[in-house]
Amino acid sequence: MWSKEIRAFTEYLSFERKYSPRTIVSYQNDLNQFSGFVSTTFEEIPLSELSHIVIRDWVSNLSEHKIAAASINRKLSTLKSFFRFLQKNQLVKHNPLLKIIAPKSKKRLPVFIDESNLINESIDKGFDLKKPVTYTEILKRTVFEFFYQTGIRRAELIGLKEKDVDLYNMNIRVLGKRNKVRSIPFSTPFKRVIEDYITAKQKHNLSGEYFFYNEKGNPLSENFVYTTIKSEISTISTIKKKSPHVLRHTFATHLLNNGADINAVKELLGHCSLAATQVYTHNTIEKLKKVYNQAHPRA
Repeated sequence: MWSKEIRAFTEYLSFERKYSPRTIVSYQNDLNQFSGFVSTTFEEIPLSELSHIVIRDWVSNLSEHKIAAASINRKLSTLKSFFRFLQKNQLVKHNPLLKIIAPKSKKRLPVFIDESNLINESIDKGFDLKKPVTYTEILKRTVFEFFYQTGIRRAELIGLKEKDVDLYNMNIRVLGKRNKVRSIPFSTPFKRVIEDYITAKQKHNLSGEYFFYNEKGNPLSENFVYTTIKSEISTISTIKKKSPHVLRHTFATHLLNNGADINAVKELLGHCSLAATQVYTHNTIEKLKKVYNQAHPRA
C-alpha cells in the first residue's frame, strides 16, 4: 500500500536531499511498517483520507509493544517528513500529523569513555607494540584511533578515500551527511599511527580508491568496524554501550571538558545545528557539579 508514494519520497531523499543510503533505508522501514499496520488493522486507506486517529492507534500499538518513546518519535518524524513531501507535491491537502502529540522521552546523556582510560598505555592494551603485529591488528588499532582522534562517523570512516588523508598538512577531508564536506586536523602522534598503517598496507600490496582495506583487499564492512570497536572498548572500559558512536561522543566530550569552543566542536563533528552539539555540554556540567560537590566545604 502506498508503494508508489513511498518510492517517490525515497527517491526525493536520495537525489534531492542527498541523504545517505542507510538513512533512506531507515525512513523506508518506518513507512513500510506504518503502511503494514494500516493495511492489517483497517481497510486500505488512501493517503489523502488518512486521519490522525489512525496514526494515534499506531502510536498506541507501538507503545503496547514496548517500543521506546525515542524510537516512536523517530518514526513520527519520518511520517512528518513524508506528509510534508506529499503536501509539497499536492498529493494530499492536509497533514494529519499536526494533531499528533509525540510521547515524551527521557533525555539520555551521550555515553563516553573517561579520559583516564584513554592514556596511551590503555589504548595500546590490545596491541603489544614491542612484538611483530599482523596487518589486521595494525588496522584495528588505526580504526580505533581514527574514531577517537577525529570524531568521525562509522559511514564516514568506511567511505574515507586515499586522497582524503593529507599527511603533509595533517588533516583529513570528510564527506559527511548530505554531502557536507569538512576538514579535521590531527596531531603528530596520530600522524605516526597513520604512517604505520600506510606502511603495513604497502607491505601487503593493498591499494585502491579507499583508505581502509581488510587483509583480503576489500573495503571495510560495517560489522567489522563495529565488532572491532566493541572489542577494543571492552579492554579499556566497563561502560555497557560499546560502539563507534561512543568514541565520537568521547571525542566531543573530551574537547569540551578541556576548554574547546563549542562552535569549533560543532564544525569538527559536522553538525548542521549548534543544538546537536550542545548535548555534550551536559556532560561537562555534570563533571563541574561533581567537582563542586567534592571540593566545596558546604556542598
